[in-house]
Amino acid sequence: MKPVKVGICGLGTVGSGSFNILRNNAEEITRRVGRSIVIEQVGARRDNDMCDLTGVDVTRDIFDVVANPEIDIVIELIGGTTMAKELVLQAIENGKHVVTANKALIAVHGNEIFARAQEKGVMVAFEAAVAGGIPIIKTLREGLSANRIDWLAGIINGTGNFIMTEMSEKNRPFSDVLAEAQALGYAEADPTFDVEGIDAAHKLTILASIAFGIPLQFEKTYTEGISDITAEDVGFANDLGYSIKHLGISRRTEQGIELRVHPTLISKKQLLANVNGVMNAVMVKGDAVGPTLTYGAGAGGLPTGSSVVADVIDVARTLTADPDNRVPHLAFQANSLSDLQVLSVEEIESGYFLNMSIEDKAGVLANITQILSKNGISIESLIQREREGSDLVPLVVMTHIVKERNMNAAISEIEALSEISGKVQRIRVEHLV
Repeated sequence: MKPVKVGICGLGTVGSGSFNILRNNAEEITRRVGRSIVIEQVGARRDNDMCDLTGVDVTRDIFDVVANPEIDIVIELIGGTTMAKELVLQAIENGKHVVTANKALIAVHGNEIFARAQEKGVMVAFEAAVAGGIPIIKTLREGLSANRIDWLAGIINGTGNFIMTEMSEKNRPFSDVLAEAQALGYAEADPTFDVEGIDAAHKLTILASIAFGIPLQFEKTYTEGISDITAEDVGFANDLGYSIKHLGISRRTEQGIELRVHPTLISKKQLLANVNGVMNAVMVKGDAVGPTLTYGAGAGGLPTGSSVVADVIDVARTLTADPDNRVPHLAFQANSLSDLQVLSVEEIESGYFLNMSIEDKAGVLANITQILSKNGISIESLIQREREGSDLVPLVVMTHIVKERNMNAAISEIEALSEISGKVQRIRVEHLV
């Protein structure tokens, strides 16, 4: 059979990793596919010293790649959502299959892109868009396709996980660990996407759509970052037998789908609590299989390039297949996506960890417990300690499961008390069963 010809747009960290995997593992790939996969053209603003481009057609205009009649598969690795969207839609219009690692593009514009791809009978593969080298998209779309998914929860941003791990293990403040993460190259100069949860929200949007067969709805994903987590919060959580992790969580309920990213207390006995450093992991609970855990490197040129090339192989294997018999982009047939409601965060139910500074005098604790009781909130445990050199003492309250709306009302009342200093730190607690 004639070779499958690919064009790579973008030669940064992931682009160079994908290029080198396709070159270095060419023989193994050919054995898997039944025909060779060759790099026909590369579109990049500049060369990358990590790639030997000898004999490769290199263009500085990435749109040359999608216009090249020789190319079967376009690999989009330029990032962003503006030019990348234009590039992908033009590739589809030209009848080319697309492989991308662009989570923002899929989360924000995926519904439009998949609809256009279906019209043209081409595939858009995006395994590398979520959790780097971890094959979680394939796991959900294929490996767990016999299951009705109950929930999924994941550590899907390595920068945030590195920060929380360092804070937990070494009692370091957020600002110091963030500076180290930037020095090590784990965090960007502007770390907003990572530490405020936007990157994880893009990824969770994609996972939830595949798990529950709903359209991509990034704008409805509740997103909360880790920049307000203190070493004191982490210390109290440790004392209570919990780790704080920045999780993406999506759960099917009778009322609709929960879709949320936020710091979360989870028991140290849970597997996810022991995923540390820059590693990623996703737990998925199916009705037949029960809980599963997929773990690995969530970023980096070669791990992410591994997923990119795996997608290229999948596309190459099915080039001659009837488009109607290929695995659907979002796991469910396009005309069978559900209109299940995505719940407002006020409708979710969770346990809560509350950390507040209170005046050390009689009656304050009674006022707080009365407010919680009035709002239907039951206390699971409570810690009060002295704070050296201060008239204020920390009070930590762990609650049983309650609706977020009730907790919001209680926190507003507690913060209005004259004996409370500053805001109440609220972190949700998940038991993942």
